[in-house]
Amino acid sequence: MPLPETMRAVEISTPGGPEVLVPAERPIPRPGHGQILIRVAWAGVNRPDALQRAGAYAPPKDASDLPGLEASGHVAAVGPGVSRWKPGDAVCALLPGGGYADYVVTPADHALPVPGKLDLKAAACLPETFFTVWSNVFQRGGLQAGERFLVHGGSSGIGTTAIQLAHAFGARVFTTAGSAEKCAACTDLGADRAINYREEDFVEVLRSEGGANLILDMVGGDYIPRNVKALADDGRLVQIAFLSGPKVELNFAHVMMRRLTITGSTLRPQSDLAKARIAESLEENVWPLLAEGRVGPVMDSEFPLERASDAHARMEGSGHIGKIVLKVA
Repeated sequence: MPLPETMRAVEISTPGGPEVLVPAERPIPRPGHGQILIRVAWAGVNRPDALQRAGAYAPPKDASDLPGLEASGHVAAVGPGVSRWKPGDAVCALLPGGGYADYVVTPADHALPVPGKLDLKAAACLPETFFTVWSNVFQRGGLQAGERFLVHGGSSGIGTTAIQLAHAFGARVFTTAGSAEKCAACTDLGADRAINYREEDFVEVLRSEGGANLILDMVGGDYIPRNVKALADDGRLVQIAFLSGPKVELNFAHVMMRRLTITGSTLRPQSDLAKARIAESLEENVWPLLAEGRVGPVMDSEFPLERASDAHARMEGSGHIGKIVLKVA
């Protein structure tokens, strides 16, 4: 069946709040060499989408200007040089952008099969968070079984994923969250200790346990020096976002004296090859856990594509636990 010429999409009318996300009609993209075209069923909603909407996170020059960094659906067409996928295959994929639409193009090596018995709704929640957590906690951060691991924002999509994976690979998991309900959700997922940051100081808690061997942080701001204090000697801090800002005063003598490592990364600007290697490692090490049901996405809420603005308002209100998705098909 030939593809239609146009598709529904949600675009950013001007930088601003959730209300600037508006329905639009766009030409359907065509897959180039090494790319696939996906008929989107569900699209994940992530913090970088909100940053892009606000004008603070420009897409790469060769990416779609539409928001949306992960989606699930069926392959609609394949470009030259693609051998793994064929039209009709069910996939979930990391996207360079463009997920808030009926169709999206992405490198074929950034797509993965839907694991086990997961449905497409759940599969849409995997790529952005699992690529981010796996590459930063395990590949960059080097988390090992038996180590003490602290992840901030435990009830977020990143947090719920990090808790489950760290627990599955044998780490002792600590996390912070802002309510008793969120803390309970975190312990249900495998956290050994959930710290309500409104009532307790995570630095004191971690220091009483010997310090964190690894911290995954997306808060930044005044959390950075507190993270340094919460680390054990030879500990590692991995920074993946700065919700409270990227600038802070820090005494680096503590980093030297205690042999600490501070690193970080962002996913979207990395090369296609780097992302393909993360995908390959995920399929080998994590997809079996998903297929067995040992880990899985935590679902918060769903919205139709046309109500993407409501989905962003939900995310930025910080009341959610787990992932927010857009129903496209």
